[in-house]
Amino acid sequence: MAKQSKRQEFLLKQVEGLSSVGLAEAVAKLKGLEASLPKKIPPCKFDQTVEVVMRLGIDVRQADQMVRGSIVLPHGIGKSKTVLVFAQGENATAAEEAGADFVGGKELADKVKDGWLEFDAAIATPDMMGVVGPLGRVLGPRGLMPSPRAGTVTQDVANTVKEYKAGKVEFRADAGGNVHCVMGKLSFSEEQLVDNISAFIKQIRAMKPSGSKGVYVRTIAVSATHSPGIGIAL
Repeated sequence: MAKQSKRQEFLLKQVEGLSSVGLAEAVAKLKGLEASLPKKIPPCKFDQTVEVVMRLGIDVRQADQMVRGSIVLPHGIGKSKTVLVFAQGENATAAEEAGADFVGGKELADKVKDGWLEFDAAIATPDMMGVVGPLGRVLGPRGLMPSPRAGTVTQDVANTVKEYKAGKVEFRADAGGNVHCVMGKLSFSEEQLVDNISAFIKQIRAMKPSGSKGVYVRTIAVSATHSPGIGIAL
């Protein structure tokens, strides 16, 4: 097991024994961790990404209990995504006008098949799925495969491109029933992070599968790239 750095040891002590707290308090504590570092320990040199993880009472082996979707957070995520669109004709023109970074058909699919993956989100119109379908083995494991459920297979490419350029994020429960999602940057104000996290939690609660029994939302925690997690009271 790798030895913890002095920075990690210090930050872990700052949250040691801290039980789940209210959302606003959790965000304030998270933002205050860097400022609490003593002078002998240098702070992180980049703007850390803030993430929330929710552990859900679902059985992901059951198709009707999968929790998956996307959300446009109130304050974005502090980053404009690189968007690729599989479209043709008027839809291709609409995607380009909306700000898509790459637009094309079979030639673009062949490029992806050969290993090119320099984009953050992939969108496709329904008529292009015959071209996009074979890319499942490449895009699926990376969470980039266009899907009707995620809203990335759509005729409304213009609005979908604009949403992703503004920072729309996708989420999907992992094998353990955990849902992870980026909430923004540590440089965001406390109010912005609270708003984003509240919107995400509200959406996940609203997506409770009918087959989920017992406690649905079991735990919630917020963390930054190089910080320990802080529990949020349910």
